[in-house]
Amino acid sequence: MKTFGENLKYYRKINNINQKDFAKQINTTQQRVSEWECNKVEPSLYNIVRILKVFQISFEELIDGIEEK
Repeated sequence: MKTFGENLKYYRKINNINQKDFAKQINTTQQRVSEWECNKVEPSLYNIVRILKVFQISFEELIDGIEEK
């Protein structure tokens, strides 16, 4: 089972973007990106839309393999 944070980190890494630069692209902080990737908090819908635009992927791709708890 995958988590949202693992998927986010995967797309960030294959796009060769560090947390700090990714945070700048979506207008948030590096700490917030880290919290998402560690599954401490979930991004708002607004931030999810920004994530999809940066990676140019669909919502389905971003949540691929995630199962409900």
